[in-house]
Amino acid sequence: MSGRNTDAFDDASVAGSNGAANGGPGGIGNSGNGNRRQASQKQVEKIVLQYLKTKGYRNAEKALREDAIMDGAETTIGDLASVFPASEMGSDANVPEWVLFYSEAEQGNPDAYSQSYRELRRWTDSSLDVYRHELYAVSFPIFVHAYLDLHMRGLHEKAAEFMEQYSRDHVVHHGKDIETLTTLKTKAHVEENALAKLYRENKYGIRMTRVGFELLLSFLQDHHFTLLMRTVNQYLNIRTIDGAVQIASESEADVGITGHTQNQLDHFNSQDIALGSAPLDPFVRDEVERTLQSEAGRHIKDSTTEEASALLDTFARAKQDSTTNALSARDAIPMPPPRGVEIEQQIANLKALRKRVALSPAALPSVCMYTLHNTDNTMNCATVSEDLSLMAGGFSESYVKIWSLKREPLRGFQSNFVPNSVNSEEDMEAVREKTGEDSRKLIGHSGPVFGVDISFDSKYLLSCSEDKTARLWSLDTMTNVVCYRGHNYPIWDVSFAPQGFYFATASHDRTARLWSCDHIYALRIFAGHLSDVNCVRFHPNAKYVVTGSCDKTVRLWDVQRGSCVRVFTGHTGSVDTVAISPDGRIMASAGEDQIVNVWDLGSGRRMESLTGHTGSVYSLAFSQEGTLLLSGSADETVRAWDIKRSSTASDHPIIAQRQSEQDQSKAADPDAMDVDSDGKSAENNAGSSEKDKADAANNGDSKKRDAAGIWKSKRVAESDALLKTWRTKSTPVYNVTMTKRNLAIAIGAFTL
Repeated sequence: MSGRNTDAFDDASVAGSNGAANGGPGGIGNSGNGNRRQASQKQVEKIVLQYLKTKGYRNAEKALREDAIMDGAETTIGDLASVFPASEMGSDANVPEWVLFYSEAEQGNPDAYSQSYRELRRWTDSSLDVYRHELYAVSFPIFVHAYLDLHMRGLHEKAAEFMEQYSRDHVVHHGKDIETLTTLKTKAHVEENALAKLYRENKYGIRMTRVGFELLLSFLQDHHFTLLMRTVNQYLNIRTIDGAVQIASESEADVGITGHTQNQLDHFNSQDIALGSAPLDPFVRDEVERTLQSEAGRHIKDSTTEEASALLDTFARAKQDSTTNALSARDAIPMPPPRGVEIEQQIANLKALRKRVALSPAALPSVCMYTLHNTDNTMNCATVSEDLSLMAGGFSESYVKIWSLKREPLRGFQSNFVPNSVNSEEDMEAVREKTGEDSRKLIGHSGPVFGVDISFDSKYLLSCSEDKTARLWSLDTMTNVVCYRGHNYPIWDVSFAPQGFYFATASHDRTARLWSCDHIYALRIFAGHLSDVNCVRFHPNAKYVVTGSCDKTVRLWDVQRGSCVRVFTGHTGSVDTVAISPDGRIMASAGEDQIVNVWDLGSGRRMESLTGHTGSVYSLAFSQEGTLLLSGSADETVRAWDIKRSSTASDHPIIAQRQSEQDQSKAADPDAMDVDSDGKSAENNAGSSEKDKADAANNGDSKKRDAAGIWKSKRVAESDALLKTWRTKSTPVYNVTMTKRNLAIAIGAFTL
């Protein structure tokens, strides 16, 4: 990486920019002194040109001469001296001293710092995504020195207001410093505080791209922000580099102040969070238990009674586990009164739990791949219901299409039915269409559909679109029930809460929003990302929401407070998908950088990075035990990863606990298959070596299209945690899902 050190701005740039600032807000021209003649813009420019010519700054002189067309004789220092009294400027005044004098005059305005920083912040918010994060990095030391300068000038109330108004911009990465600086109340505090002295006596290192640096310089010059120019020149050491500036570079030696921890994200991620399971409603618990006892207590013994007895035992164990790990009633989010469907769903989950396949590196899941043909590259998203009865996709032609995976007809209502006449199931069946097909279009959006999700009971479907709306569809009537408006820009993703009722949306307006199905307005707005929010998912206990963004970060939000409680940094590209393990302790994220990162939600730290994909990763899914992760990608593959296999994650407490639980299970079942440390059974080791070599060779030569559409091979180093790769035929994988029984479902659209 090549670069050069720049002490913010050299003499030429400072002189040129500040000289051009004459007559700005709070400047000399507005000082109010009736005896002082106002220096014209052309006079100042001519003085600066003379100074640049004397010093030999030919490029700067040429640039200024082109920007400001000069005419007439050159103005000398003496001409300028005649404008300002010698008592104020000094008899031997020169251009730099005149610039400093102008800056001092601007500092006489007590609101100058607040006004200039507010404009800098507004400009940064509206800048291009590729430069926004480096401009935010520059704004922090500017914020700190503006705050300290206000105290040093005795404007303590203005300093407190400044800190209260803008500190939230930096609390995530610099929380400890913000807490310390907030305690400063007087000029003496600033002079004696160790942290304040550290910032005042050392230059703050910043990495910026050349274009980003030029944009910042141009902004400060064009808006005549002399105070900020002086701060940048005096306290910042900006190093320009070729290529992109990664967020991870904040940990490198030339960033920040040497010897001082810059990225204090661990401090922010130390907030207490509750990751336990959602408590089971007492009514649902009692009804499930009563139903199973009724089935098991029948006099006629058959397979139904035996299954009910087994389910009753399974439910007793599950109830004990949920009681141990469940959230308290105070922490759980409020839910509406349960209906009969929750009881049916709980019994179905118990049946799935009994028939669940235990997965391991020696026993990988079966993958069912649904390939859609003739989509003409218009399908944007896809999903499947929990009971595998329905599949839905969103298309660029503004409609949602539903398929019945059971080949049953999807019948809506007749066009002439009267809603008031429907009072029973028989009446509803009478007004349904007499015939139907196994697929159906839902039409209502006025723009491409980018996200779809089906409720846990397969009764409702959510869709989101470029038309800035989310729509709720009834899958019983095949009609649009509610249209939710609130976002200001296209909505990229939508997700139901595990228990239904609540849902979340992610949008181009840099926010995610929480909704409930019975309100047409958002309940919470999650604001904090610096760019588009691409994806959103609920935590299994529905107390938290996870979002991934184009700003290369993932955030965990508290649903009840509406605040961010975790920030995960480390991606080098846009984050397009996230997934959370069923136990709620591990999160995985992936996107354009083709890397799957696995995170510990409790500590906020990265457990491991999984490499192997050669295209953007579109979807992630955990197995029910949380030890295996599936990923679907644009490289037309589905890959399985062993979360506990990587050496970087083997010592993690969550992995160690899971390994201990598996060891205890093995001790209780001595007849279980012996699995070695690599996760392969002893009897399979001998015959698998040749297959592993062949897989390694094939995986290393993954295909990828170039700009002309020609297939070319791309070699990528693969993580040790990669267990298996399933390849498709020209079918990017849009969605992967793990069912309650650990069956893997993948969906993709065939492309030519």
